[in-house]
Amino acid sequence: MNPTRLRQRAAITAALRDWFAVNGYAEVHTPTLVSSPALEENLEAVAVGDRFLHTSPEFAMKRVLAAGLCRIYQIVPCFRDEEHGIHHRREFTMVEWYRANAGTAQFMDDVQALIRSAADAVGVTPPLLTRRSVSQIWADLDLEEPENELDWFRLWVDTVEPTLTAPTIVHGYPAWQAALAKERLGRADRFEVYLSGIEIGNCFAEEGDARVLRERFATPQPSASKWDAHPTQRTPPFWRLHRACPAARAWRSGWTDW
Repeated sequence: MNPTRLRQRAAITAALRDWFAVNGYAEVHTPTLVSSPALEENLEAVAVGDRFLHTSPEFAMKRVLAAGLCRIYQIVPCFRDEEHGIHHRREFTMVEWYRANAGTAQFMDDVQALIRSAADAVGVTPPLLTRRSVSQIWADLDLEEPENELDWFRLWVDTVEPTLTAPTIVHGYPAWQAALAKERLGRADRFEVYLSGIEIGNCFAEEGDARVLRERFATPQPSASKWDAHPTQRTPPFWRLHRACPAARAWRSGWTDW
């Protein structure tokens, strides 16, 4: 345990809360123990009896958003099974925040400002984020973007990500990576931030059309079945929740301390 790191974490956390307060965000607290894990098939929840430790506070925060709070955030422990390595831990801290009626470019500006606040809190020069589309990155590397999903991920992780050493906002991901995000002009309306070749967080323009989400997640989750992952309960309240949410964007970023 490094005392310096713990002091830095405390300073960063305080700076994040200050930034959110100044910009009109309300801090919320939602349950950590939930009845259903995440929709994404690549996320394996940690089971506790007949419930699960949340992989993120997403669904619960959307309930708060639907209740009428248009700017909310949470700094909370999250849990994901089968994730342990140099950059991942089974338990980690996540900052997740939602802002209704904000455009993608506007949200990019907010992410830059939030990162600047965190850097200033520990005396680090704030990174200046450049904005690049996925298509532009493939072209700059003189690579053809694979159509097969598995080939895409392999080439992206092995070849593309190591080149993203400069602070970068990457946007315009393939539509099949939309998950709970909207699709716009044939691409997923979401972006990720890279620092030193590592993805530190992602933003979604939340899809509010329950019919679209039903169709998107109607097919079986082969990865979940293969690894005996816990199926997500897509109950009527889940779909009604998305209908009730205002147009919003969300940012999620995690870090570990141990």
